[in-house]
Formats: sequence, C-alpha cells, structure tokens
Amino acid sequence: MSGLTSIADKLWIAAAPTRFLCFEVGTRMTLVRLADGRLWLHSPIPMEAALLAEIRALGEVAFIVCPNDFHHMYAQAALEAFPNAQLFGPKSLAKKRKDLRFTAHFDGHTPEPWQADLTAIAINGSMMNETVFYHAASQTLISSDLLENFHHCDHAPTRWWLKIGDCYGKANWHRLLRITYTQRKAARQSIDSLLALPLKRIIIAHGELIEDNANEVLRQGMAWLK
Repeated sequence: MSGLTSIADKLWIAAAPTRFLCFEVGTRMTLVRLADGRLWLHSPIPMEAALLAEIRALGEVAFIVCPNDFHHMYAQAALEAFPNAQLFGPKSLAKKRKDLRFTAHFDGHTPEPWQADLTAIAINGSMMNETVFYHAASQTLISSDLLENFHHCDHAPTRWWLKIGDCYGKANWHRLLRITYTQRKAARQSIDSLLALPLKRIIIAHGELIEDNANEVLRQGMAWLK
C-alpha cells in the first residue's frame, strides 16, 4: 500500500493491493483539495494509520465518493475515519449497500459544493453506473473503471487474464467485461463528451495512470464502443 503522491496542485493519489476474483488488479484512491480548503476523497482504499495521518495533515475530509456500484468496499471505514464527511454515490449502490449512510446520489449534475473545482459526468448505458469527474485546473479526468492500463504484471494469472482481455500493454477495457455496457449508443455519447475535454491525464483504479496523449489513449481504448 502506498502513501499519498502529489500529481498536480491540490491533487493526490494513493494505491493499495486488491483482487478481482483471483486476479491482482490493485486499486487507487484520489484526493482533491477544493476551493474552500476542504478535501474530497474519491474511491477510498483501506484507511491505514499512516495514510490517515497524511490525509489529516492536509485538512478536513468533507466528502467521500463511491464512483460506481463496485468501488465501495472501504466506504464504511472511510466514514468511520471521517465521521463528519458526506457520502455520495449512485442510487443503485445505495440499494445494494443499505448499511451505508449516503448523503446524496448522483443525478447527472455536479453537487454544488464541488462546482468550482470538479465537473461530474455520468457514464450512461453501463451496468457499473459510474460517474467520472473532471478537474479542470489540472486537466485531469478522475475515474475508476473507465479503462485498465497495465504495462507490467508479476502475477502470472493476472497477466494472462489481461492478455486474454486485450488490455495488457495498452489502455483498454477487458473484452469479457464489455458486456457491462448494455446501451452502447448512450455510453458512446458519454465517452464522446469526455473526448471533447482537454485531458492532460486520466486517473484510473486499475493499472498505471494515463499521462501522455490522454485524449488519444481514451479514444483508442474505447474505440470498441460503437
């Protein structure tokens, strides 16, 4: 598990190991300092003591975001660590995780407290019900399961899983997981709206950050979605 890494002004990431089925795909959290100084925490990872100390040194976590129906495993731990924070996520996740105390659900609009810093963009047509966020100041797209981007993997079963899915050595979405896109026309429109943004980088949960030619990498990685 890593500590916080600053990747732009007021923008940090941290990573932790995690498994999908038997595959070691890792996961990543993003932290943003908003214009009012409060912190926005996206896709929480395990709240270990050293990481908590780093976060608390930066300020008050006011918002915790579960970006889709699958990145919620550590949400309760984050709420316990930051009991005054508000929890946001898709309505479908609230039905799935009735034990979580959600403040609000994503509805296609950016919550008012974040509007000076972030734009919320729903990825329609997908069973994952993901909302991604554009941080205009750093031209960064903050996502979880938009793409995977593995260029190295020491775990052989994971490496073969990625190769079978055509997402080893390049940013892509696994062939077998494309079934989650049930309304491809709607999804294509969402991706096209992302491609209209000037992107310097894309933060994803699984694999390496995308920091070179981000618009073109996204275009090629989602070209299968027609």
